[in-house]
Amino acid sequence: MTAKPLVPASDKPAIQPGSRTLIIINPAAGQADTEKVLRLLAGAFAVRGASFDVMHTAGAGDAQRAAKEAVAHGYRAVVAVGGDGTVGEVITGLAGTDVPVGIVAKGTANQVASNLGIPRDIEAAVEVAVNGVPAPIDLGQLDDGRYFALAAGAGWDAAVMATATREMKDRWGFGAYIYAGLQVGVKPPRHRYRIVADGRELKVRAAMVLLANMGQFVANTIPPVQVTVAPDVSYQDGKLDVCIFAPRTVADVAALALRVLRGRFSGDEKLIYFQASEVTVNADPPAVTEIDGEPVGHTPLSARAVQGGVTVLIPRVGRSA
Repeated sequence: MTAKPLVPASDKPAIQPGSRTLIIINPAAGQADTEKVLRLLAGAFAVRGASFDVMHTAGAGDAQRAAKEAVAHGYRAVVAVGGDGTVGEVITGLAGTDVPVGIVAKGTANQVASNLGIPRDIEAAVEVAVNGVPAPIDLGQLDDGRYFALAAGAGWDAAVMATATREMKDRWGFGAYIYAGLQVGVKPPRHRYRIVADGRELKVRAAMVLLANMGQFVANTIPPVQVTVAPDVSYQDGKLDVCIFAPRTVADVAALALRVLRGRFSGDEKLIYFQASEVTVNADPPAVTEIDGEPVGHTPLSARAVQGGVTVLIPRVGRSA
């Protein structure tokens, strides 16, 4: 199963040659040398006649603040150079505006870029940022105002994200997530969840509750493995896909993983799927939570779907990126 194609808002480039772009780069993201990345970015923008400014982040919240300031200062686009956390902050800063987001993947997982079909090669990604076309995508929004593009989760996935520390990711790259997944998967966390979705209540014992806006997850292994986590997931349908995974044993974990890999989403009571516009997740005991791969605390987790919440720059159809 593949993600449904994005519907562009226009077939015209969002950034005309000569217009100004703000590049927000997270030096801590990924394993690539930041100075080398900047040299490649500068050359790729220059050869396309696109002017730009660069801002380095130093801590959490910097990218969001810079993106908001970019709107106020009249930048035509903001390009996030980093991982899913950096992309999420830039999206939060630009949500509800007509300033588009460009992405140059420099993180460990880069799931948002993968879902949007944005190439990992820097030259090709800049081509999309300069000559791509704008397309509206849905977002999820937490009750504290933060947005997410990929997913918000409670339980298992959040525990994996919390276990895969920055030091581990710097040392092992995507292997940090594999190691963390094996650690957590040996004994899946079990919580008593109370989920309220569009006013309907569900109580279930489970290891994880995922509120997915995007459905493709790519393991950057050799060869890469792409997994669709829910049936008919789309980031242009105005809904969140609620995915509940309830393995009881390690054997259950393996069986559910195989089902998801094969796209067999029905026929097992330990896999539950439905869609909703607004969802609140409570857990007893409280479960750790994450958004777009970044730990954010513990349940309760409340989120709503925001249809067309931000505009992204996507590859031009029929044009080599």
